[in-house]
Amino acid sequence: MKVIIVGTGIVGASAAYYLVNQGAEVVMIDRPEEGKATSAGAGIVCPWISRVEDPHWYAIAKRGAKFYPNLIKQLESDGEADTGYKIVGALSVSKDSGELDRIEKAVRDKQSDAPELGDVERLNHEEAKQKFPPLADDLGAVYVSGAARIDGRLLRESMKRAAVKNGAQLIEGEASLQFSNQEVTGVRVEGNDIEADKVLLATGAWAPELLKPLGIELAIEPQKGQIAHISLPNQDTTEWPVVLPRTSHYMLAFDDSRVVAGATRETGSGFDYRLTAGGVQQVLEAALDVAPGLEEGTLKEVRIGFRPMGPDVLPLIGQLDAFTGIHMVNGLGPSGLTMGPYAGKLAAKQILNEDMEIDMSPYHPNRAISKSVTH
Repeated sequence: MKVIIVGTGIVGASAAYYLVNQGAEVVMIDRPEEGKATSAGAGIVCPWISRVEDPHWYAIAKRGAKFYPNLIKQLESDGEADTGYKIVGALSVSKDSGELDRIEKAVRDKQSDAPELGDVERLNHEEAKQKFPPLADDLGAVYVSGAARIDGRLLRESMKRAAVKNGAQLIEGEASLQFSNQEVTGVRVEGNDIEADKVLLATGAWAPELLKPLGIELAIEPQKGQIAHISLPNQDTTEWPVVLPRTSHYMLAFDDSRVVAGATRETGSGFDYRLTAGGVQQVLEAALDVAPGLEEGTLKEVRIGFRPMGPDVLPLIGQLDAFTGIHMVNGLGPSGLTMGPYAGKLAAKQILNEDMEIDMSPYHPNRAISKSVTH
């Protein structure tokens, strides 16, 4: 089977890697674009503390967390050791002991069904600061040892390289879908037609423009996120855990004395690729409120990414009903790095008609198609 994957973010790269390892002929196609979500994202894998309560979201998110260690081992066997993935634990922080009681109970209730979340500990403010020194003095925490952090860029590139090593082809260029009689037959890239048995669309917030020529209007919108990278010279941040306040903001550290603080959620932003004074202020104020010890850090850069937001919190995974030959994986929103590699694998398994370990009907992309015109 020959499969074209349009879009090589973390989701498309994972699908390509799985497909080529299953013996498929794979062509990956992508174009340079500012604001790709994977490039901007610094990922947190800790679905057990999420404020999202949808059980279908959790079904994929918790399997996404469980999927990572095996994926990393497989990449290492393919010579890809620099994946940006590390289990460092997570601190869910709050001033309110009652709130921490509820968080601790909710996480412990999930332990039996998700042992990969690791140990759960209740920490006072001194113990929390020992794990993440810049924290404010009045924050207690629930610590979950199995949480991980990811550098989206590194993981994406490692999967792409591994896919190419195993036989996939990578083409850079602008792709358009080729179709006839309600069937997608391949793509055109830079004037060249490439045919395939299946096309997987994994282009995130840019998917609607590719589907318009087919008469399909896809309810995916870009949501802008601005995320700050703060350098802390002479600080060993290697083992610092992820920090999760009870807001949409977060922090995580990497091995190079760097803390990432994010992120804005600018719905209705369009593809406005600009740093804004208000966005940077919002991110820094939220970070310094939780971790005032970051105040003397150096603001190294602020990255921008466009999350693909669907009509609800669930990803869109499956074949489009209006056309044969085309599958989609999209709409992961702020959960892209938590569940992205696993979502890519699920899409690949569907393309190969393999048995699925979960019911995929809640994730069917039809619910995001607001209009379909028959050709």
